[in-house]
Amino acid sequence: MRPLRPNKAKKLNRVPRARDSIRPVRPAPKLGRHNQGATDTVAEVASTQVEAEAAIAEAKKAHDRLVEAIDLLPEGIVFLDSDGRYILWNKKYAEIYHRSSDLFASGARLQDTIRIGVARGEYPEAAGREEEWIAERLEKLFHPSGRHEQKLSDGRTILIEERLTGDGGIVGLRVDITELKQREESFRLLFDGNPVPMIVCARDNGRVLGVNAAAVQHYGYSRTAFERLSIRNLQAYESETPWAGEEQSSEEKAARTWKHVRADGTLIDLAIYLRHLVHNEQPAVLLALMDITERKRAEARLAFLAQHDALTGLPSRNLLRQQIDDKLIQRRRGSEKIAVLVLGLDHFKSINDTLGHAVGDRLLRGVGKRLRSILRQEDIVARLNSDEFAIVQGGLARPEDAAQLCRRLLQAIADPYLIDGSSVTIGATIGIAMAPNDGDDAEKLLKNADMALSRAKTETRGSFSYFESGMDARAQSRRKIETELRDAIQRDVLQPHYQPLIDLVTGRITGFEALVRWPHPERGMIPPSEFIPIAEETGLISGLGRSMLRQACSDAAKWPDEVRVAVNMSPLQFRVGNVLSLVMDALKQSGLPASRLELEITETLVLEKSGQVLATLHALRALGVRISMDDFGTGYSSLSYLRSFPFDKIKVDQSFIRDLAANREAQAIVRSIVSLGKGLGVTITAEGVETEAELRCLRSEGCHEAQGYLFSRPRPNAEIVGLLQAQRDAADGAPSGKAMVA
Repeated sequence: MRPLRPNKAKKLNRVPRARDSIRPVRPAPKLGRHNQGATDTVAEVASTQVEAEAAIAEAKKAHDRLVEAIDLLPEGIVFLDSDGRYILWNKKYAEIYHRSSDLFASGARLQDTIRIGVARGEYPEAAGREEEWIAERLEKLFHPSGRHEQKLSDGRTILIEERLTGDGGIVGLRVDITELKQREESFRLLFDGNPVPMIVCARDNGRVLGVNAAAVQHYGYSRTAFERLSIRNLQAYESETPWAGEEQSSEEKAARTWKHVRADGTLIDLAIYLRHLVHNEQPAVLLALMDITERKRAEARLAFLAQHDALTGLPSRNLLRQQIDDKLIQRRRGSEKIAVLVLGLDHFKSINDTLGHAVGDRLLRGVGKRLRSILRQEDIVARLNSDEFAIVQGGLARPEDAAQLCRRLLQAIADPYLIDGSSVTIGATIGIAMAPNDGDDAEKLLKNADMALSRAKTETRGSFSYFESGMDARAQSRRKIETELRDAIQRDVLQPHYQPLIDLVTGRITGFEALVRWPHPERGMIPPSEFIPIAEETGLISGLGRSMLRQACSDAAKWPDEVRVAVNMSPLQFRVGNVLSLVMDALKQSGLPASRLELEITETLVLEKSGQVLATLHALRALGVRISMDDFGTGYSSLSYLRSFPFDKIKVDQSFIRDLAANREAQAIVRSIVSLGKGLGVTITAEGVETEAELRCLRSEGCHEAQGYLFSRPRPNAEIVGLLQAQRDAADGAPSGKAMVA
């Protein structure tokens, strides 16, 4: 930028140079005394000229220094005379108004440059009100009263501060605050538009300086009402401000929960995050208020559920153990006894199967309420699992007192329950363990009471039984079987044996049912009745069923004559949800056609009416696999479930076949089942046929198939091929309808 002219008052257009102001002076001729005065005058003039030239040079130097100095300032500077004419300005000022800088000249009027700038569109705020805006701007120029902001067309915001000088001139300061305004706008957007309630408070007294819309909505106060409050007015209990105690770490502050009061008086829990800032030139604190009320409720609910049953609200096993141990500690101070009862509901599963799980849940809640209602306040009642409860009563003088409690409990539970307008009844069985004789800790007492319950269910269901020392030995034997069974399944020790299915018209073998056998190295062949229930209770049935299916398919693939193989499937396998993939994998690995595989399921599975189960059965049928209903007649449902799935075969339970020839009621049942099968186009198979009389009766009723020891015991696979070959060899000489197996 070039240096500008001196001000108007001195009427100087430029700074004169020394050589322009002083000419060389030749030596004066010697004069007489009468000329001496003139000579002195000339000398004085010359001296004055030299001094003036030096002063002008010094003024120019000072002017240049001033120009250099203001050019270094980061703010825009402008000097105007009393008429608003330009005297001096720096580079930053010219950069700020770069679209009008071509108009800047010493002596030019600022109002003229403003007017031209308005015409050029430099000041968007003037659009549509140009003269009014110019008048307002000039008023601020000649009568400055403070700072104000100015928007430029390129989006920048300029802060203007102007002051009058002593001689009536004007000094103006221009600061580009665009970045600051952008930060303020970003803060405003993040503050006002933030979904998290936010409050700005004065740091010294906590007075509310500003709130966002989320805070207004969340607390229910208007903005005006908020401005009359301090942060302490919102706090329910704490008197200190959230930023008190600056020595705390940020983690400690964040971990603290604050309780505030809404405008309607409701309490909310908050996690408060804060940041110090300056608001309207005063120290302030920005508070972000995270409402964790629901989270705190959920945490409390989870803490409750961790120790209580979600369905009944009763203590769970974990809390029960603590409560029993507390009672045992108290008992050591006296001689009284403590009874630990394990109560199991009788046939609860059948209620779930026939009436549905919703009714079963309501029944469990009803049982829990009844147990609680007849016990003392200090007694304990808890839910252990699906259909078992625990009751603990202390202060007993003798074991017989526990028997009286059991009778009251059984009588209370036996009374009918009214659920959805229907009367539902259920019984119970109880096992009793007494402290200190039967155990000195909660876990041992519960285990012993559970063993007593198992004995009572086996021997006297609907009653109660005390724990006896011999029960532990039987329980240990059962645990040993479980351990050995797990190992046997992993090592593929269990093998299928096959019992033939006989066509009662031709007498020929139509297929074989695969029945699992466990050859034990010490106990010999363990019957399925001993280990299958254990496998189902412990979940081992899935691995066992998968192994039997794979082996049966592999064996049957090597049989001649397109003979089928039937494999039993546990309901637990269907609940796992991978039956279809297991069957497809077994068929693929063995090469057995799907039409030669028959899966036997029980009524219990169909009674669940699960969409997943029915979808799986239909998918298996679509694959070509035959589906058989096993143990027909032993369930708790009506015959309506037969419409839910088209079975290929119905197997009549052996309880209806035993002594069939002498039992007219059993004959009527078999006759109706056979008639049902013919009507539905379903094969009827009789299980457990052991006598010729039973066989004749079944033939006379028109039964299609039979199996049992009359025809053959279950045989290992090594004997099956030979058995089928012997049947083919003897087929030509055998009488029609006579069974070929013995």
